[in-house]
Amino acid sequence: MYNGRLAFEDGVKELEQNYSDNFWEILPIEPITIEEQLMPTIGEEQKNTSKSFERAEEKAVKAVQKHSMNIGGKERNSQIDEAFFLLGQSRYYSQRFVPALEAFNYIIQKYPDASLINETIYWKAKTEIRLRNQEQAIEELKKLLKRRKLPNAIREKANTALAMAYYSLDSVQHTIDYLKSATRTSENKAQTARNLFILGQLYRNEEKVDSSNFAFYRVAKMKNIPYKYKINAELEKVKNINEKSNLAAVEKKLNKLIRNRDNRPYLEQIYYHLGNVFRLKDKDSIAAMNFKKSLRTKVSTPFQKELTYEKLGDIYFDESKYMLSGAYYDSVLDITKHPKSKRVRRVKRERKNLDNVIKYEEIAHRNDSILYVAGLTPIEQQKYYQKYIDELKKKEEEEKQKQLNANLYAFGSSNSNGIGAKNKGGKWYFYNAQTVGFGKQEFKKSWGNRPLEDNWRLSDKSIIKQVEVEETEAGLNAELDEKKKGFSKYDVNFYVFQVPVFQSELDSIKELRDDAYYNLGLIYKENFRKYPQTVNKLEKLLDYKPKQMLELPAKYNLYKTYLLLNDEENAEKYKKDIVEHYPDSRYALIITNPEQLLAREDDESSPENVYKRVFVKYKSKLYKETISDCNSAIGQFADMPLIPKFELLKAYAIGKKQGKKDFIKALEFVALNYPNTEEGQKASEVMKILKDKK
Repeated sequence: MYNGRLAFEDGVKELEQNYSDNFWEILPIEPITIEEQLMPTIGEEQKNTSKSFERAEEKAVKAVQKHSMNIGGKERNSQIDEAFFLLGQSRYYSQRFVPALEAFNYIIQKYPDASLINETIYWKAKTEIRLRNQEQAIEELKKLLKRRKLPNAIREKANTALAMAYYSLDSVQHTIDYLKSATRTSENKAQTARNLFILGQLYRNEEKVDSSNFAFYRVAKMKNIPYKYKINAELEKVKNINEKSNLAAVEKKLNKLIRNRDNRPYLEQIYYHLGNVFRLKDKDSIAAMNFKKSLRTKVSTPFQKELTYEKLGDIYFDESKYMLSGAYYDSVLDITKHPKSKRVRRVKRERKNLDNVIKYEEIAHRNDSILYVAGLTPIEQQKYYQKYIDELKKKEEEEKQKQLNANLYAFGSSNSNGIGAKNKGGKWYFYNAQTVGFGKQEFKKSWGNRPLEDNWRLSDKSIIKQVEVEETEAGLNAELDEKKKGFSKYDVNFYVFQVPVFQSELDSIKELRDDAYYNLGLIYKENFRKYPQTVNKLEKLLDYKPKQMLELPAKYNLYKTYLLLNDEENAEKYKKDIVEHYPDSRYALIITNPEQLLAREDDESSPENVYKRVFVKYKSKLYKETISDCNSAIGQFADMPLIPKFELLKAYAIGKKQGKKDFIKALEFVALNYPNTEEGQKASEVMKILKDKK
């Protein structure tokens, strides 16, 4: 029995060392990892969590076999009940709950007056909970609590087990009541701290912030408890703050925690929470700095990194740094261990939508620039590009000076040990800083400054992608190359010859620019709910006087957006504009008489009839026209129920025209943006089949 108890204690210590709490979730009341809680069949062997428990069970069985003195149906050895108790505990921690239950039942039946009987009833009830017999466990524990002169330690354990039973039944209020009862005494300080911590988390979920803070305050003030509870209790209080809280005091408290050397293992979380405080203070640059400090700490956890990457992605998205934002969202998706969680699915959806934002922002920015320069007089164009060339020369001169200084420094360092000192870096080209420096200069002479990206040789990768001019693109490029011959990048004519002059070219560029602004407005409104950005893009589009095909839906979406922003004045302005100037339009009917719109089923311009015509084109294998018509319909029928159908049809057309890879991307867009529709579910099914195929 002595050796068995030692082995059991070793097993418990091993469990505690290997167990790690996720303080971002409600902690389990009993800090162990249960791999399988379903009832196993009798005699079924499960994998032991520790060899120590196997040894403890072996010793307990040997004690019973060799030293049991069952004479006349009565056990004469007073230690045998302890052997069965050790046997049940070892099986419990080995997650063999049915055999454990048998051991505890044997003690209750054969040794009803044993000194361990109260403890045995408690352990039996815990085992019943693991076997999902919560009602049976609750009944036994309540009977136990009614016993007279029940020691505080047992009463505390029984209340904790009752809380565990009710929590597994999703009865939050009963869980809170019994956790409170369990914390009235503190026989087991570590479990009391844990119970209080869980109370604080449950109160927060119930939106009882004051009660939550008080529970965490009690944990933070406790003595002789594991330090993880104290420091995380302080951080949990930070999770309860909002814009109206005393943010200066919270910031001061967190900085004090950072200065405490004992908190070095927790710096990752502390910097993260400090970043959140600065977010609430609208100081995003300082918030980003603290989030990056969180990522650089020596002790880090994957889940905490996920949250930090996500916050940085949000910050850079708000700052319109979409490439950077997308990179941080990618980091979340790369390291997550819970890809199906609601939070990660949101990040995945936003990352997918971000691709479209990046694409349309690039088109809008580039085409705005082209149209601006094209609108200048020849003299103004000359001045514009001369200024650019002067800045380019200045920048290159600064870069050359920096490289020269670096080369001189490297040369001095290589000879610092005396003339003829050997370069310990090796003979490879890139080990020699001076050689690398000269190589970079030669590269820049030939190619100029090029970003690190695919197809870096192409100086103009972002040339507008337009389907209408695909056939003539090669010819135009050849003509442009011919024009640029004889000019260097320091010659104004090198750039002037690239400015489009024909009205057909300018109209095409303008059309693409307008379409980009409209799509950006819709993405910000529907996918990101960034309503100020929606207003900015759509009102800018109207300033450019687009075609009516975009003007009317843009005004309608501005009307809807201002309603969401509670700006009734501007909403009324666009409502009046639509009703007065487009009284027969579908948008006017949506605003004034939606019932009449629904009644017009035979209308040739109805979404249903438009969809039928586009579907006929798809069946006729006119995939290019199908994609174009779907895009037009999606813009025309914004907020209508048929939009997912158009999106799915467009995805199928893309698959037929552009192949499997683009088909999967298009399906993923439908699945992410319309997850609760029949089309979204169909897209998910097809996408899964395609991905499973090798």
